[in-house]
Amino acid sequence: MYDVIIIGAGIIGCSAAYYLSRYNLKVLVVEKGPDVAVATSRANSGIIHAGYDPRPGTLMAGLNVLGNAMYSGLCSELDVPFRRCGSLVVAREGEEGELDRLLAQGRANGVPDLAILGRDEILNREPNISPDVIAALYAPSAGIVAPGEMALAMAETAAVNGVDFLFNTKVTSIEVENDAVRAVETEGGSFAAPVVINAAGIYADHIARLAGAERYDILPRKGEYMLLDKDLDGYVRHVVFPVPSPVSKGILVLPTVEGNVLAGPTAVDVDDRNDISTTPEGLAAIRQGARRLFPELPLGKVITSFAGLRAVPGDGDFVIRSSAKVRGWIDAGGIQSPGLTAAPAIGEKLAGLVGGLLVLSPKEQQRRPPVLRLRDMPLREREEWIKENPLYGRIICRCEGVSEGEIVDALHRPLPARTLDGIKIRTRAGTGRCQGSFCQPRLLAIVARELGISPLAVTKSGPGSEMLANFLAKGGGQ
Repeated sequence: MYDVIIIGAGIIGCSAAYYLSRYNLKVLVVEKGPDVAVATSRANSGIIHAGYDPRPGTLMAGLNVLGNAMYSGLCSELDVPFRRCGSLVVAREGEEGELDRLLAQGRANGVPDLAILGRDEILNREPNISPDVIAALYAPSAGIVAPGEMALAMAETAAVNGVDFLFNTKVTSIEVENDAVRAVETEGGSFAAPVVINAAGIYADHIARLAGAERYDILPRKGEYMLLDKDLDGYVRHVVFPVPSPVSKGILVLPTVEGNVLAGPTAVDVDDRNDISTTPEGLAAIRQGARRLFPELPLGKVITSFAGLRAVPGDGDFVIRSSAKVRGWIDAGGIQSPGLTAAPAIGEKLAGLVGGLLVLSPKEQQRRPPVLRLRDMPLREREEWIKENPLYGRIICRCEGVSEGEIVDALHRPLPARTLDGIKIRTRAGTGRCQGSFCQPRLLAIVARELGISPLAVTKSGPGSEMLANFLAKGGGQ
């Protein structure tokens, strides 16, 4: 018997778990994927938006600005890399009126320190910007974070403080009795709780219907991206947007906290909620949009492309509420951009909604174990760690400078990696220039050794993605 069950271990579910772990509650997070942040929460821009874009008076607007303000302190507490690089919405001749509209809207939303910049000020900040750009809306409070790492840090902290996580477990039905939630039925069994938080991302509307709660619709929208090599670090200094359209913020270009350059996303409505394919048309649109902002951007340095789905709410605003139809049911659906930015504020709000249903008794929240990032350490400090454990001196991923010791650590943390993608999110091994071509066989061997399983059983991203077994089944190695 649990006090609260959270459906979904994306950034919203992990944030809810993090804030609920501050109380004497028995909490379970149920996730159909093999790890935290396996869907939308991983495949996005990683932007902490300033908050000028959402319509004033909406949940989206208020939680965006509030969440943005929480990030500096939260990332410091959780030891997650975060940088307030600021953002620019750049305009060409005839587009300046849109900057004035966004400026007024941002001020109405409470966004601090917004300003309109002229051409010379823009060039000071972005020397490689298009010569057609004549003005920009500057938002210094915007920033960048690694979204998967943020979700993981919240989840690990929750786990250290007693929250249970159940992966590879799909929800099949919700037990409701006398208009009150009683249990969550899954492929792995039934779990009872008087409160359930629906943070199921792209499927949140489907899960809400299982409970008989208020109906809402989610429209899947696919965004494709291109990731460029780290040797372009510094080429783009801010999150740079074009003037937005009614559908999206447009093809943007930004730095990442790891030093890469990211371009995208597209915005295409799709019917298939599993469609995370990239397309020739989508990648062509990214190239065209990126070159409108940075004409000389060396797109030959693309190291990978990927796509993610956004959970676009039917009415355009976040759905965050306690059900009036089913006692104990709380929805957190339609969390599209700026959902990553708003996530801490949403998690806090969800904890408050739980407080309207249960008595919350505070407890001291323990920190998660420190994360060792040898590549960021001074040489002398690195040498000390290698003396203590020689595995820290054996580099497995040369592109990202990740040691065997760090990979072993990732397999034995509070929420341990169990897949090669899990190793990626925790260490960055396999995310660099060669995209795992060099290190993947070594990673596979380490995972098999540490988990005590056959190399044939090691997966990329959970059941059905057994890499070596699939390779051999297709005649590989013959």
